[in-house]
Amino acid sequence: MAQSNYPNRTIQITMPLQAGSGVDVLLRPIAQKMSEVLGQSLVIENITGGAGLIGANKVAQAIPDGYVLGAFNDSILNMVPNLYKKVDYDPLTSFTGISPIAGITFVLVANPNFKPNTIKQIIEYAKANPGKLDYASGGNGSPQHIGMEMLRQMTGAPLVHIPYKGAAAPVTDVMAGQIPMMISALAVVLPQIKAGKLKAIAITSSKRSQLLPDVPTVAESVPGYEFMAWASLVAPKGTSNEVVNKINDAITQVLKDPKVKEQMIAQGFELVPTGQAAFNQANKDGFYRMRKIIKDGGISLD
Repeated sequence: MAQSNYPNRTIQITMPLQAGSGVDVLLRPIAQKMSEVLGQSLVIENITGGAGLIGANKVAQAIPDGYVLGAFNDSILNMVPNLYKKVDYDPLTSFTGISPIAGITFVLVANPNFKPNTIKQIIEYAKANPGKLDYASGGNGSPQHIGMEMLRQMTGAPLVHIPYKGAAAPVTDVMAGQIPMMISALAVVLPQIKAGKLKAIAITSSKRSQLLPDVPTVAESVPGYEFMAWASLVAPKGTSNEVVNKINDAITQVLKDPKVKEQMIAQGFELVPTGQAAFNQANKDGFYRMRKIIKDGGISLD
């Protein structure tokens, strides 16, 4: 069917993540700008539950006409499918990738009263007090969990994982001193860092953040460590090239806007290559990298 008049009605973006999560914070202003470019409303629907499986399945099973899209992070595509013995979608074949939107910078934060101030001190403390140093995450297999599991695997530090249901509550508990530390999307915790309610210990990306230039990277203490999540837009398998190209054109136009770029960087997001080819490569590389980390860590949700 010819779709040259696409879009001629509201586009629904299904986000299998909590409101207030890194992807949610990133996508809302971008979706607003894309609606102006496309001439139709883009409505975001947060569908949580099942570690993101419910929302992801909804997108996978939708009619591939461009009116139901998915706003996914790499957890939905790379982590969760490696955590269950069986999921109802294939992260490499069940979706038509549209484009990465941005990289999500993560930062290791701690309660201000937590004594260790560096990655080296954390590792030393954990090894001197085995089984006594907890960290919080948004749940088993969440980006917050995987990033810290990578640190555990690379250093041998016996860190204890305390999973929550979602990424918002653990931030509150770290601020309150219930849990000493966690990694979080910088976009989520930057206001608390600036207010002195959390202390930033290390950036998990390969390079320091220009928002926190004095905060070292984990890799400065643990060579080879790098963890950065990414957000993307996908469509159901079978969506036409015409529709994908039209959405991609809108994304490109929005992300070229200097004000949008400035806002993204100010919130702690990183500019990444866009387009379908960039998505396919990032998705494939990430899937197999996460498979090894999750297998080596013995992590499962079944």
